[in-house]
Amino acid sequence: MMFRTTARSHSTWNRRLFLVAALFAWQTLSATGTLAQRQLFEPEATTTRTEGSLARAKTFMVTTSSRPASEAGRDMLRAGGSAVDAAIAAQLVLGLVEPQSSGLGGGAFLLHWDKAAKSLVAYDGRETAPATAKPDRFLKDGRPMPFETAVRSGLSIGTPGLVRLLKAAHDKHGKLPWARLFEPAIRLAEGGFTVTPRLHLLLRLTGIDAFDETARAYFFDNGGSPLAAGTIVKNAAYASTLRAIAERGPDGFYAGDVAEAVLRAVARAPNVAGDLTVADLAGYAVIERQAVCAPYRVYRVCGMGPPSSGGTAIAQILHLIEPFDLGRVTDGRLPAHGVHLILEAQKLAYADRGRYLADPAFVPVPSGLIDPAYLAERRKLIDPAKAMPPPPPGLPPGVAKRAFGTDATLETTGTSHVSVIDADGNAVAMTTTIEGVFGSGVMAAGFLLNNELTDFSFLPIDADGQVIANRVEGGKRPRSTMSPTIVFDDKGDVFAVLGSPGGGRIILFVTKALVALMDWKLDAYQASSLMNFGSMGEGADIETDWQSIMTGLRLRGYGHAVHADLMNSGLNILAVRGGTLEGASDPRREGAALGD
Repeated sequence: MMFRTTARSHSTWNRRLFLVAALFAWQTLSATGTLAQRQLFEPEATTTRTEGSLARAKTFMVTTSSRPASEAGRDMLRAGGSAVDAAIAAQLVLGLVEPQSSGLGGGAFLLHWDKAAKSLVAYDGRETAPATAKPDRFLKDGRPMPFETAVRSGLSIGTPGLVRLLKAAHDKHGKLPWARLFEPAIRLAEGGFTVTPRLHLLLRLTGIDAFDETARAYFFDNGGSPLAAGTIVKNAAYASTLRAIAERGPDGFYAGDVAEAVLRAVARAPNVAGDLTVADLAGYAVIERQAVCAPYRVYRVCGMGPPSSGGTAIAQILHLIEPFDLGRVTDGRLPAHGVHLILEAQKLAYADRGRYLADPAFVPVPSGLIDPAYLAERRKLIDPAKAMPPPPPGLPPGVAKRAFGTDATLETTGTSHVSVIDADGNAVAMTTTIEGVFGSGVMAAGFLLNNELTDFSFLPIDADGQVIANRVEGGKRPRSTMSPTIVFDDKGDVFAVLGSPGGGRIILFVTKALVALMDWKLDAYQASSLMNFGSMGEGADIETDWQSIMTGLRLRGYGHAVHADLMNSGLNILAVRGGTLEGASDPRREGAALGD
């Protein structure tokens, strides 16, 4: 067990007394079977915790999970750049200094708010399966292959969408020259960046066997030891790739030397060779989509629609809990009644998510999933005094019974998030990923390639012979949980910009932060650092933390099976209060909110 507390809240002696008593209570509950411990290993598990504070600014602000990335974004804003300019510069640095989470070899979803035009646009840069991909891609002798074998292979690598996404957003919303945005990342790649404690520990946890030869040579020494924290690392290959894209735009990535390096690496991937082709790279297209928006109290909450499940699931959860009083947070202690209600709503949303949500180009997504009448019926399943067992999916308007099979998708934690508000009041929420920690472990042209295709269901049909919506198909985008979110107040102005990494739990983390901001009236830092909790359908997951013990004790009274786990969020939140920007980066990572 790991417990954390701070000197701000307890003296050292009181802390020890509390932890001894709490540990005894925890062990007693576990021994009697009333509180289940499920220490699931998260590939991007909490490795460090850096306590910070609320940042404030008057003109603009950017927050990411890496201080160098936030500094790059702030530099663009200081130079008169737009929110998109700042997000691009920050992302290019993230791909270098936080390579385990995102980069050129992956994809992203981006929400952009144009204040002058009062326009909200969602950009889909999700990776796609190769054209040759078939529903049995991850089956061997009719059975799913081991998950890690699939991840560490060419089969997991989809067509990267990030570069085309960044250029599409810049073409519409950029102010600074495209090449200017690459300068901070190129300087760091050529001059060297400092390996952080988090990067070092994740390399140690992941192990050298998870990487191909090129990545091993980059991340490990000749003796097989990972890069030590504090080491200065240069990446000439990454700098060369950035120069190619800066000069030629997306053609510098999807054609020429970089594209050839990507295809060679995929073909030589460990375990099983991949099948990505020149045509797959050349044919990738970004899709502009409508954001999924829903009212909540006096606010309007907007997120990403399919193939992301984030916006829809969060809209469902908020609508389900809206009639209830969720209580208040007192001295960091969560209101058990409010947490119980949120858990129940999340169970219902995740049930629908697994059954109905997938790439809308391949699967007809029910339009009634956020229909108020439908959700009012679903809300009747919530008992304010008692936890429900895992619920079945509902039947939203226009859906035939058993339209799709029971989902079998496995999800790992990874990803990063960037939030920006610029001097003109424009906003960007971008969640960006290479999927699991260090993606596929395959490196090309200075960056890691994704393992996004393991976000598909390995099984194409369920036990009853029903087709699964999120099965593999050629050219299809795997379902995602990424939830970039922009919240508007009752005047239609931006109230909050946020998102988080966390794999299948991203929806849980963003929901926690939204409730913290809108219901519990916490500031951005309090919302980001608040204990994580949530339910994906079975039981209640709570973060392994000193607060979790007391929360678990209270939730037991509602009948929840409580699982203590390393729930590693990476929330990056901006909020606007009284004309002042406030920002925070989740203390579970190594970020910073910076602005002027």
